[in-house]
Amino acid sequence: MNRRLFVELFTGLLREMIRIRRFEEKCAELYSATKIRGFLHLCIGEEAIAVGVVGALAEGDAVVSTYREHGHALARGVPMPSIMAEMFGKATGCSGGRGGSMHLFDAGRRFYGGNAIVAGGLPVAVGLALADHLTADPAVTVCLFGDGAFAEGEFHESANLAALWHLPVLLCCENNRYAMGTALAREHAATDLAMRAAAYGMVAWTVDGMDVIAVREATERALAYVRDSGQPCFLELRTYRFRAHSMYDPDRYRDKAEIETWKQSDPIPALAARLVSQRLMTAEEVERWRVGVEAEIDAEIAAAIEAADSAPLEPVEDLLRFVTTDAKDSPDDVATLDAVVAGRST
Repeated sequence: MNRRLFVELFTGLLREMIRIRRFEEKCAELYSATKIRGFLHLCIGEEAIAVGVVGALAEGDAVVSTYREHGHALARGVPMPSIMAEMFGKATGCSGGRGGSMHLFDAGRRFYGGNAIVAGGLPVAVGLALADHLTADPAVTVCLFGDGAFAEGEFHESANLAALWHLPVLLCCENNRYAMGTALAREHAATDLAMRAAAYGMVAWTVDGMDVIAVREATERALAYVRDSGQPCFLELRTYRFRAHSMYDPDRYRDKAEIETWKQSDPIPALAARLVSQRLMTAEEVERWRVGVEAEIDAEIAAAIEAADSAPLEPVEDLLRFVTTDAKDSPDDVATLDAVVAGRST
């Protein structure tokens, strides 16, 4: 790869990480201003995973995420105005304003959530991979989840079935060392998560989740393996969230010095410094580039906020849509249900 291509790759990754960081910082402000309500979980500090993993996928691949999914959705190409409108609970949001921060969804881009339940996305991902396997679709399903998922039965059941049935699924654990407020070592006797995943008979290894290049390369290698072998793969992406678990979290379970130490590994300045150290750009060129890029991103965010602010709420008369069914609208379904009920009562 020549110098120009390296510069394009590095600045492209850096731009997307900055875009996610700026979006979430603005969301924190909007939450404090009560424009965004409910729960809000930020991935600030973990942008290298969103950009490195999701950015490496093919168009036909599927993504299943967690409630900390804003970065994943942006990296997948879900339009920012659609995401912001969803955060505002507006009808123009990607989930019609019904999901909010934790339930971003875009079937057209094969982005299947957004899931508020710890480990809840894993069975969904295995089901999607099974469907692709049965139809000989070459797609890979990527499932992102936190280290807290290892304490849930869904992880172990899903990993076992994925390996047993030889399913094309890439399991990506964002190990930020805390399941809400519980440190990994206080919850698990064995903290090498890749080794534990390997016990299910799948290829697994650990990755520096603060290094976007390492994440990207590991994901490309893992995707190639899954496509070639038809077997599942596991990546333990070791990372750290700089913010609390959620906006409601007072964050009293972590030592402040620990947080500051991890901030020294911030993936954004780390990649900017790499551009300079590898003599791809000078420090002055990086700074000029960054000023211009941040201005573009700030304008994009402002436009998304303006659109979300002026977007309509869902009409009150539509609130039961997709929740209940009127008998006169679908008599066949009602007749089928009546037959099932009658059969059970005899």
